[in-house]
Amino acid sequence: MNFLAHIYLSGNNDFIKIGNFMADTIRGNQYENYPLMIQKGIVLHRAIDTFTDAHPVFRQSTKRLHANYHHYSGVIVDVFYDHFLAKNWASYSDENLEDYVQNFYNSMLDNRAILSEKAQQILPYMIEQNWLVSYKSIDGIERILAQMDKRIKYDSKMHHSVTELKAFYIEFEIEFTQFFQELQAFSSQKLIEL
Repeated sequence: MNFLAHIYLSGNNDFIKIGNFMADTIRGNQYENYPLMIQKGIVLHRAIDTFTDAHPVFRQSTKRLHANYHHYSGVIVDVFYDHFLAKNWASYSDENLEDYVQNFYNSMLDNRAILSEKAQQILPYMIEQNWLVSYKSIDGIERILAQMDKRIKYDSKMHHSVTELKAFYIEFEIEFTQFFQELQAFSSQKLIEL
């Protein structure tokens, strides 16, 4: 899953959300250097990624892209699934998406000192371009994927995958809905265990 889903699946604790957001910037057991709730967010993020990568519905979505995007297929589907979460946000939250996202940005700014260096570097761009809200539109998804292309050494052409998103939109959305229901249950249980 991509940023929006990870944050959403963190529940109501701002520090778990922050840890979950920045987990990809933390290597190995370096997470132990952070406050406990941040650690929980990082551990939750890793559990979500493991669950997602092994899930047959997620794999079904990635297979549709594999011929053209190879090992980037999973990254693309993560972004596609965030699109469906943003698009259907009212089905998952009573708080509107714009307010939810602004509250998260404010929390990140208020706690900038505990962010990893890489998360601190990403944050201004994320806020300026409003990544989390931009997931709602296909144009926004294309911009996000194009930005990701620029950060990768190899010519991944991920932004071209919007063609497949449009061609198989219904299939991807059905797969997201089915998968996300199971992921919510998994994440809720994991939060209790943590």
